[in-house]
Amino acid sequence: MSLTVENLEKNMAKLTIEVPAEKFTEALKEAYQKQKKNISVPGFRKGKVPQAYLEKMYGAELFYEDAANIIIPDAYADEVENSDLEIVSQPKIDVTQCEKGKSFIFTAEVALKPDVTLGEYKGITVDKIPVEVTEEDILAEIKKDQEQNARTITIEDRPVEMDDEVTIDFDGYVDGEQFEGGFAEDYPLTIGSHSFIDNFEDQLVGKSIGEEVEVNVTFPENYHASELASKPALFKVKIKAIKRKEYPELDDEFVQDVSEFETVDAYKEDIKARLTVKKESDAKQQKEDAVVDKIIENATMDIPEAMVEQQQNQMLQEYAQQLSYQGLSLEQYMQFTGMTPDVMKEQIKPQALKRIQSRLVLEAVVAAEGIVVSDEQFDEEIKKMAETYQMEEDKLKELMGEREKESITLDIAVQKAVELVVDEAKEA
Repeated sequence: MSLTVENLEKNMAKLTIEVPAEKFTEALKEAYQKQKKNISVPGFRKGKVPQAYLEKMYGAELFYEDAANIIIPDAYADEVENSDLEIVSQPKIDVTQCEKGKSFIFTAEVALKPDVTLGEYKGITVDKIPVEVTEEDILAEIKKDQEQNARTITIEDRPVEMDDEVTIDFDGYVDGEQFEGGFAEDYPLTIGSHSFIDNFEDQLVGKSIGEEVEVNVTFPENYHASELASKPALFKVKIKAIKRKEYPELDDEFVQDVSEFETVDAYKEDIKARLTVKKESDAKQQKEDAVVDKIIENATMDIPEAMVEQQQNQMLQEYAQQLSYQGLSLEQYMQFTGMTPDVMKEQIKPQALKRIQSRLVLEAVVAAEGIVVSDEQFDEEIKKMAETYQMEEDKLKELMGEREKESITLDIAVQKAVELVVDEAKEA
């Protein structure tokens, strides 16, 4: 095989990979072997039609697509592995030559890791972040305990108010026609949660049990169902039940029920101590972020769009994983919020770009400072990982390839770079 690299603008490159004709012939045979059991031709038993006969009847290109799918992943991986290219995006593949008896040629357009020119990165000045726990902070934390210990009471003698939990039936219409997903019975809704579109919930305030209400709303422009986007809708809503949470009073009895303390004062002092630790940790993180932001501002780099897109896709996958822990799929979340994949990607694009910039400048600091990771530091990280995954350290090391070990080593070095630039920073 051979690899030719053509550098394009903005750190993009086109890789041309040529696979020998004999390998393409082997891939055609493999494609035939995979498909032959599904092929029936009169005069032959199923799965017994010779490859040459099929190619004569239907053309040699019959197995080209499957053969290409067999060849491309391994050929691409092998050539990239043996090159010194630092590729930071998924390849965009284009087959340029695919013909029996000839070499197989395809191109892969990829983003390359951009070079970074550091500006000032030591002695950065950032604003000092105050660490103060206010009475409002303490009361907000107490409210969380009160909410966890609240009891739900049924309301029968008044209409709906904000923060009530109502049970409703609804039926939605657009242009006088019912639309898919616009009907539900016994649906629980918290008034003021803004979980429904537009001002749907506001229009239920002041209505009573058994009352039927006509609610008029407009779907957002970016609603996931494009046929409903920006359209006015009428919902016929029936209020079936009203409930409300009743919170316990903040007194010594409540404190003894929810904590190890006897009095409100002791309980509040403990909350203040815990919030102080948290605020100190948050302030440390904010200082790190501010320092790295300044280093990014002082540096120059040309980040390819494909690299940003790769990061956006990774972040969406991470978010989908988080949602799955709550029993939701990404598709369900988008349906509830009226989001689309494109809108979500656009919203997280600044964050994706920031992640890339942060990593690139910190890796540049690692190189500039000659930061190295000792065997002891690497082993300490492996020990933490082994405890997390409940594995033996030696077994974990055995399962790791060289690339994984290099990645972990670089992660440690980057963290050391963070510590270095933060320690050198000044607070105004």
